[in-house]
Amino acid sequence: MVTLEALAKAALQRDSLHLRSLALDFIREHPELAFIPRPAIDAQQILGTAAALLELFAQRSGQLAPAWTREIGAVPEPVFLLEAATHMKRLRALCESESPEPLRKRGLYAPPDFLTFA
Repeated sequence: MVTLEALAKAALQRDSLHLRSLALDFIREHPELAFIPRPAIDAQQILGTAAALLELFAQRSGQLAPAWTREIGAVPEPVFLLEAATHMKRLRALCESESPEPLRKRGLYAPPDFLTFA
């Protein structure tokens, strides 16, 4: 069973292939996203990333995200979820301006089509 914490860690490690695989499994295992409980972790970096990913999945599937996600703030430091964005100027600018809203509001940056299969 895939956890939100595992998703968040893969995203923060910029392990795109592993994140895509985990995300597909997570969505398959959790068809109703609104009832997913808050992870029992205190690390704001992981918790903020988990909430952002869950809101992204909910938005793209036309569902409501769990209420607890609205209580979670931004990650302590901005993070580009693609390694290439750290050294490719145009990709970085694209991520900063067009990152999906659930990610951007928490200081996470990715291209607009990030995890679009979800």
